[in-house]
Amino acid sequence: MNSKLSAVKGMNDLLPEQAEVWEQVESKVSEVFRQYGYRPIRTPIVESTPVFVRAIGEVTDIVEKEMYSFTDALNGEALTLRPENTAAVVRAAIEHNLLYDGPRRLWYFGPMFRHERPQKGRYRQFHQFGVEALGFDQPESDAEQIFMVTRLFKALGLTGSFAPKLQLNSLGMPEDRARHREALVQYFQSHHSQLDEDSQRRLGSNPLRILDSKNPEMAELIRLAPQLPEFLGEHAKHFQQRLLKSLEDQGIAFELNPRLVRGLDYYNLTVFEWVTDRLGAQATVCGGGRYDSLVERMGGKPAAATGFAIGAERLILLVQEAQGLASPQAPDAYLIHFGQGACEPAFKLAEQLRDRGLKVVFDPGQTSAKSQMKKADSSGADLALLIGEDESLAGEVTVKPLRGQGQQATMPVSQLLATMDRREQDHA
Repeated sequence: MNSKLSAVKGMNDLLPEQAEVWEQVESKVSEVFRQYGYRPIRTPIVESTPVFVRAIGEVTDIVEKEMYSFTDALNGEALTLRPENTAAVVRAAIEHNLLYDGPRRLWYFGPMFRHERPQKGRYRQFHQFGVEALGFDQPESDAEQIFMVTRLFKALGLTGSFAPKLQLNSLGMPEDRARHREALVQYFQSHHSQLDEDSQRRLGSNPLRILDSKNPEMAELIRLAPQLPEFLGEHAKHFQQRLLKSLEDQGIAFELNPRLVRGLDYYNLTVFEWVTDRLGAQATVCGGGRYDSLVERMGGKPAAATGFAIGAERLILLVQEAQGLASPQAPDAYLIHFGQGACEPAFKLAEQLRDRGLKVVFDPGQTSAKSQMKKADSSGADLALLIGEDESLAGEVTVKPLRGQGQQATMPVSQLLATMDRREQDHA
């Protein structure tokens, strides 16, 4: 006997009830992003491994521990399932010379892959909505993205206690970070015996990542570490002041978090996150920032850039908690046929109604009218349309309202179609 097959751990099916919620959220995201002039881009799920190694860096947890990388047996090429999409979008922008006539606003949605321990809202195949603004070097670009996410949360009903909290920091310029890095190394070296194994490893390669440690035994040591804002130069301070003024002018609440960092050294100046405690432990729903050196690092001409990514699973969990489960998308009509000769005209009518924009369910089986009526009622359809032997011979259909007011009536098929035509014209 064959064993039962299951999905790969951490890679989940989206069943119809869930997928319909996702479709509603995707539609709202697309609507809001387009309001700000962002255009869609779609990159391959599989990229050349150097795309991510060059962008993210070899000495990072993503590259060292989490990437799904393999060698193509046909040509020996090193390939990787994308662990994030910023690098892929930048690669596409460089390859296709998208910035030849000026800056670009781009957005994407799709699956990413990281091999880590699955938990609520965090999976090995996960999905992200994201945007990348390439070629914009002013703080108003950062502010606009924050406005956009704030608008999206409101559009999805994430207000009041359900609204994620915005945290901000500045990573400064490379020279600011160099001074901070030197101070961090000196500080952590002087407390080397208190560092856990991961932090000792990071001390020599990426000491900023120590500040990301989730080890509670490290919390006090990290709290007392030198803070990056103390090392910001005049340019970084001025840039942040302009950003904060834009947010204050729009009445957007935020918290300055000097511990908010990025483990990737191509980030500079603004970093931001929206966090919530409604999904268990404090979770990041959206994270982003400015990465002005990445385009050049990946082989393009120098270009400023800023972007963010929203974890779709976490966002949708939050939306469902705030609004409850969305109702299944019901058809407009359920077409029931019974008796000799009724199937063919019912099948034809279903297509004619779909031509007029209606969602119509037709059961091709030979089940009883009673059984079909039960299905029609449970489908949530507004109308049951019945064609039996008598209706078939007369070219008629019986219209039975299933929800609210209305009387059952039998009419010529042509009359029903004319009614639908008028309705379509009214809605045009």
